[in-house]
Amino acid sequence: MKAVRYSQYGDSTALVLEEVPAPQPGPGQVLVKVTATTFNPADAAFRAGYLREMIPLELPHIPGVEVSGTVAALGSGVTGWEVGAAVVAFLPMNAPGASAEYVLAPAEVLAALPAGVDAVDAAALPAVALTAWQALFEHGGLASGQRVLVNGAGGAVGGFAVQLAHQAGAEVTATASARSAERVRSFGADHLIDYTATPVAQAANGPFDIVVNLAPTSPEDTDAVAALTADNGVFVTATTAPATEPGRGVRIVQMAVRSGAAQLADLLERAAAGSLRIEVADRRPLAELPDVHAEADRGALKGRTVLIP
Repeated sequence: MKAVRYSQYGDSTALVLEEVPAPQPGPGQVLVKVTATTFNPADAAFRAGYLREMIPLELPHIPGVEVSGTVAALGSGVTGWEVGAAVVAFLPMNAPGASAEYVLAPAEVLAALPAGVDAVDAAALPAVALTAWQALFEHGGLASGQRVLVNGAGGAVGGFAVQLAHQAGAEVTATASARSAERVRSFGADHLIDYTATPVAQAANGPFDIVVNLAPTSPEDTDAVAALTADNGVFVTATTAPATEPGRGVRIVQMAVRSGAAQLADLLERAAAGSLRIEVADRRPLAELPDVHAEADRGALKGRTVLIP
């Protein structure tokens, strides 16, 4: 099969499209024929070697932590799936990924692709939508009527967070630049803050029951945003942790997304029902993955990019 992989850490030129043996499913594994995968910033961080101490990889490594595809073969002990079934998954980050024609997935991370969700665009949902759901509900305990601040709503995770918080009955304040303001408002944001014009801590009408920080803020800015959390509220960050504890009973959660098939299935059903929008900025052939990484490294990649073998 064809796969894009890297044999050493480095810049985007380390990525090479190669012919490699197709994997065979072991016990509890499913072989998935890849319909699409995505570029994820985590893939670039792994490729550059920034995470090698935290999560070591076996090189050469195939990136791609999100996948949509069809079941091609079943390993021993796998039940509940049939060859040909359409599936979506958030794959283990340290395992060979989906930037290939085939990928192995633990059976327990797979969710069925429902009718009504585009099979290619579906690859752009797992990691980012799961991050948003877990931040709001698993860590934040979001309930209807609460006030939520989503800092970094213009990104992929932020877009899902705004949609999910709005649908849960929250009053949503979102930060976004002028370029993404209308899109974020269409997701259900009640109030918008242009962070390029005014610091979030000055413009936000706090306090907020839950603050979700998705922006790469400095420790000082993180402290200022965390201070917007209400007494006994929750500050959830997927990026920078506060340098100092805000006190007042505020609970600090520095989260890392995890795979969850049941959560993923629910999110896909919402997308099928039309209540959750999947935003895809570009579709590219898998052979262009090195170019996509190079664009991301330059800060030139805008929105979610889907790669098709």
